[in-house]
Amino acid sequence: MSRRVVITADDLGREPGTTEVVLDLLAEGHVSATTLITLSPAAEPAARRVRELGVLPRLHVTLTSERGIPRWRPLGGAAGLADPDGTLTDDPHTLGARGEANDVIGEADAQLRWMRERGLMPAAADSHAGTLYGLHGRSWLAESLGWCARHGLAFRLPRDPEPYLGGPLPPQLAAAHERAVALADTLGVRLPQTIATNRRTAADLGSYERLRDDYLRRLAALPEGTSELFLHPSSQDAVAGPDGVVRAWEARLLRDPVWHRALRDEGVQVVGGWWS
Repeated sequence: MSRRVVITADDLGREPGTTEVVLDLLAEGHVSATTLITLSPAAEPAARRVRELGVLPRLHVTLTSERGIPRWRPLGGAAGLADPDGTLTDDPHTLGARGEANDVIGEADAQLRWMRERGLMPAAADSHAGTLYGLHGRSWLAESLGWCARHGLAFRLPRDPEPYLGGPLPPQLAAAHERAVALADTLGVRLPQTIATNRRTAADLGSYERLRDDYLRRLAALPEGTSELFLHPSSQDAVAGPDGVVRAWEARLLRDPVWHRALRDEGVQVVGGWWS
C-alpha cells in the first residue's frame, strides 16, 4: 500500500469571499477537492464556476446556519429542522436535540437534487459542522449511510477517528462508530482511512507558523491508505471574528512552499477521492 491524501477546501458557496478563495485554490491546483453548500445565495454562481473549472464538488450536507452571515433556509421545506422564522439554527446542539431522521434525510435528498439539476453529480457526501455524526446530540449516521448507499455515494466517516478528535473516542461513541463503519462496509459505502483538520482557534495557535507546524505533523502521521485533510480557506474579511484569521492562515498554508515541499518529501500522493 501507499499513503494517499485528499486535500479538500470545504465550504464552497458559503458566501462570495470564501467561494472566490476556494475557486482560486482549485484553479491553481493547491487543493484536490471541494465541498458545496447548496443553501447559500452564493451556491448558484459557485456551481457555475466550478463546472467551468471541470471540478466535481462533493455535497456538503448542511443542516445548520453559521454565525456572522444571514441564516440559511432548508431546501426541503422541513419545518422540524428550522426555527419559527423558517431559518436553520446556527447552534448544532439545538439541531441535535430536535432533528428527526425523516426531515434530515429529506433535506439531504433536496440538496442532492439541487446539485444534480445543475449538472453536478457528486461521488460523495459529508456533513457540514459534523451534525450527522452525533457529536452534538442525536446521531443520524445509520440513516445517512443508508441514504449514501441508495444514491451510490461515498461518505466522510473515518475508519480511524483519533487524528480528527485528537484522542480516543469515549466508550459509548467508540461503540457507535464501530457499528457505523461495519454498516458502511455492509452497504458498500466507501470511507476514508482517517480525516484531519484544524480544530483550534487563532488564540490557541498564536501564529500562522503554529498552524503550519500542526498540519505538517498531521501530514507526517498519515497512515497507509487514502485519508483526507480538510481545511476551510477564506479571506480574513469574509468570515467574522477570530475564525476569519484561521481561515486566512489555511489559505496561506495551501500556497506555502514549505507545505508543498513537505508533500514531496513525505511521498504522499495527492488524489481527488478515497473511493477510486
